[in-house]
Amino acid sequence: MTQAEREQDNGKEKERDRDREKEKEKEKEQRGVKRPIMPPAIPEPVQEQIQSNFMVVINPGSKNLRIGRATDTLPAAIPHVIARRLRHPGQSRYEDPWLLREGLDRPESSEQRQNGLKMVDQAIWSKKMSNGVRRTPVSAEQARSYNRQVRAAVLESSSGVKWTNTSHQPEFLVGEEALYVNPADCYSIHWPIRRGQLNVHPRPGGSLTAVLADLEAIWSYSIQKLLEIPLKDLKYYRCILLVPDIYNRQHVKELVNMLLVNMGFSAIVVHQESVCATFGSGLSSACVVDVGDEKTSVCCVEDGVSHRNSRLCLAYGGSDVTRCFFWLLQRVSFPFKECQLSNRLDCMLLQQLKESFCHLDQDISGLHDHEFRTRFPDSPTLLYQLRLGDEKLQAPMALFYPATFGIVGQKMTSLQHRSQGDPADPHDEHYLLGTQSRQDQSSKAIAERKALPKTSGFDGEQSSQGTDLPERGTLIQDVDLGHSHGDCLIGGAELEEPPSALLSRKTAMTQFEGKALGLDKAILHSIDSCASDETKRKMYSSILVVGGGLMFQGAQEFLQHRILNKMPPSFRRVVENVEVITRPKSPPSIRWPYMLGEQPVLACLDTTQEMWIYQREWQRFGVRMLRERAAFVW
Repeated sequence: MTQAEREQDNGKEKERDRDREKEKEKEKEQRGVKRPIMPPAIPEPVQEQIQSNFMVVINPGSKNLRIGRATDTLPAAIPHVIARRLRHPGQSRYEDPWLLREGLDRPESSEQRQNGLKMVDQAIWSKKMSNGVRRTPVSAEQARSYNRQVRAAVLESSSGVKWTNTSHQPEFLVGEEALYVNPADCYSIHWPIRRGQLNVHPRPGGSLTAVLADLEAIWSYSIQKLLEIPLKDLKYYRCILLVPDIYNRQHVKELVNMLLVNMGFSAIVVHQESVCATFGSGLSSACVVDVGDEKTSVCCVEDGVSHRNSRLCLAYGGSDVTRCFFWLLQRVSFPFKECQLSNRLDCMLLQQLKESFCHLDQDISGLHDHEFRTRFPDSPTLLYQLRLGDEKLQAPMALFYPATFGIVGQKMTSLQHRSQGDPADPHDEHYLLGTQSRQDQSSKAIAERKALPKTSGFDGEQSSQGTDLPERGTLIQDVDLGHSHGDCLIGGAELEEPPSALLSRKTAMTQFEGKALGLDKAILHSIDSCASDETKRKMYSSILVVGGGLMFQGAQEFLQHRILNKMPPSFRRVVENVEVITRPKSPPSIRWPYMLGEQPVLACLDTTQEMWIYQREWQRFGVRMLRERAAFVW
């Protein structure tokens, strides 16, 4: 075959190949080719429409549990107590004390109480009444001589009050039913929250597991009976949990786990009480003073953020005022001589007497006659006459002179501590603090090494100088990490301080926590802990008092007068008006109407949508979700 023929055959083969490719392309076009398809863009998650009727708000307190839907004008409130049936017939019953507490039976308690009362009397005598006349204290002997002659009058042969029926032997009883359980019945009485924290103690029913079981039983009962929500439907509901300003991280973690896993809420938001109080009152900034039944917390809130350094928790509240009032009643021969602090029904009576008689109005002076009734199960209704003088004013003033409570050897002031660490959260505050410290020390060491002058020494001398810097850096880092268990009032500047200075400051903090600060001094200290003078000025201009422990007549003017007299002189010139906001005519749950109500502000904020912790997320990531989603620095 010639060269021309070969070239002609090759040309024909190429044409046939091109024809085959064209035919294949036509066939593909006819069949359709599955070309690579780009994944569609994931649409932005559509925010769920807020349905406030499907939100349950839980505000647990030491004495009362306040719970309700986000649309409720006011919450349902029940005593935060449970009575549990004993498992074994011969088992001895146990009852958590109500008004009694540790630190009252010390030898020096009586002397401290008397010294506190002297300071109260001095304050009463030194302050003038509104008409300019100085108020003279009334002698207790005048009231005592009258009360000794008082005898009870029988009004009815039967009080009509009955013990709770336990014939069907329920596993537990909650609220008012628990309070009226006969001591002869085989039931133990537990208050699961004490002074804002879970009531964990070494006595019967005081383990963390037992306390959480009590809370779950009380909250589940309240949701079913008071809110009329079946527990099986909680998967359709969300929960807003209010926690104290100074919180125990382990306790909050357990409560969130109980609500999401055990009780079955679909999602939860955890918020601080002080921030909710400012939301409710429509204030952007305020020094929030929450006087509860067993604890008093003070915190400065600015633009929805609680200043960590300003948080104080005082280990006294309304129940301590009640106990102090009973001591003052005994000094003037209280006619109801059978009254005992160990009896829960007597404690209820004393609470009622305090709320009815006590005040902080300096214009009310002299002796006044009162009367009260006692209604107890299986007893007649009795009427007592009672004459009182300054005792009605002295008891509430103990909040400003806490030595009058006679509590010795107890920690009376708590500060917000840094996190102790959690094995379930590997990137907690300690991790961040440690890595940041190493980075800072490393960069500092490099900068110092570069700044060292070049010497003509041997290489060994230069290397020894270089290795000395990391050792110093390591020492500073160890001190910081060791001290991170201390109080947060010590700022980041402590890295530059020697270990001796850190130790002395830590000792000062420990001594401070042991002091029983009066309410006015605690407010001044909290405001003084704010970073800038502008913030302090805002706090002095707006002091918000919530809770039921300071709801006495004249409390607003009394507290305002004491703050004005004790605030630093430099702020008296720049603060136009020290405003103390109290609502003595409102119910104790003062946070509720503002935070919830017809227009639940907190629940419907756009920022709140980023704080929901969903059940699936909690089961997968655990406590790390609190660090990521909590509305405050976890």
